[in-house]
Amino acid sequence: MKACVFTLGCKMNEVESASLMRGLEARGYETTNELGYADLYLLNTCAVTAEAERKSRQAVARMRKFNPAAPVVVCGCASEQNAEAFLEKEGVVLVLGAQNKGKVLNILEKRGIFRETERSFCELPYPKQTKTRAFLRIQDGCNRFCSYCLIPYLRGRTRSRSAESVLAEAKSCGAKEIVLTGIDISSYRDGEIGLGELLLLLKDVPARIRLGSLEEGIVDEKFLLQMKEAGNVAPHFHLSLQSGSTAVLKAMNRRYTREEYLACCRKIYEFFPDAAITTDIIVGFPDETDEDFEESLSVIGEARFARVHCFPFSSRPGTVAAKKQDLPAAVKKERMGRISEVAKRAETAYISRFLGTERTVLFEEDGGYSENYIRVYAAGAAEGMLARVKLLRSYRDGAFAEITEVIK
Repeated sequence: MKACVFTLGCKMNEVESASLMRGLEARGYETTNELGYADLYLLNTCAVTAEAERKSRQAVARMRKFNPAAPVVVCGCASEQNAEAFLEKEGVVLVLGAQNKGKVLNILEKRGIFRETERSFCELPYPKQTKTRAFLRIQDGCNRFCSYCLIPYLRGRTRSRSAESVLAEAKSCGAKEIVLTGIDISSYRDGEIGLGELLLLLKDVPARIRLGSLEEGIVDEKFLLQMKEAGNVAPHFHLSLQSGSTAVLKAMNRRYTREEYLACCRKIYEFFPDAAITTDIIVGFPDETDEDFEESLSVIGEARFARVHCFPFSSRPGTVAAKKQDLPAAVKKERMGRISEVAKRAETAYISRFLGTERTVLFEEDGGYSENYIRVYAAGAAEGMLARVKLLRSYRDGAFAEITEVIK
């Protein structure tokens, strides 16, 4: 029997799907994450934007082209948002939501809609490692309630995994780089153990530790000192911004100002001068004026971002922002074009700073990442190789390098 676990959306979904693959294999299935012929399809959906939700629904038809007779099981945020829209699709037999995804492994023979609220962190089987880097779930849910976001309503309130369980998986996974992931890992808390204390517990794990997305509030001297003391944490901060305008940030319920965010960036560079700070910026939030948008453009240079993920505002029914008048699509398109150009120049400038220097790179199937998140390509590199390299020139979406030493 073959099972296909197909995933849309975030890294959290990907690692949960990898756990479900491991659980299915323990039940006798051969598993794959690539669409193709299978005897069972498990679809892990996304609802972060209207487009993601639409693609999630379309994926059912894509699966059925390979085997119309196979049952389709659906879970994830889009099915939490609208379970009935999936159950009415031909071939779908079972629908769960975004919480307690591990339950699906024990109710595959059930039919209908099964959703329940997750009160504590849901432990899943250790993920099947499908990539060079290991993604390790440490937290789920969110208490922030940004005005544009559905996730707290779908994923539920923040819940953290025990530090003991995190450490056990980190020691056993065997990966050379481990990415700590969750919906809001800044809120991680196991008793007196916060994210900084967790990093200290992981300092003896023989792997580079990389942090998932962080919130501004966690960046203080204590946390940065804990990162330094751990010694194996990559100096890469994906520090969520969303807008360079304090007025828009307030409307988004982001709870910090532009200047407070920039102060965090300066503090990071004080402790880690070569740090990569990457971020997300939403373009065309309701009521975003031309002046607000110009502030988002200028903050890219002021923060010295290494990479910026820009995307247009997508109204999500059920959120506070959905009650506001959306900006015209043409305005959002024009602003996306402008900010993408500025973001690309910032990324090029960041990479150029390090040409001629040596970095440590973990290579994947096509290139790899340095500790400070530069995409690196090199002749003779093999997947899974950890090496010291010298960056020679800009190349594709990163830099071309020569290998100076193979570490492992």
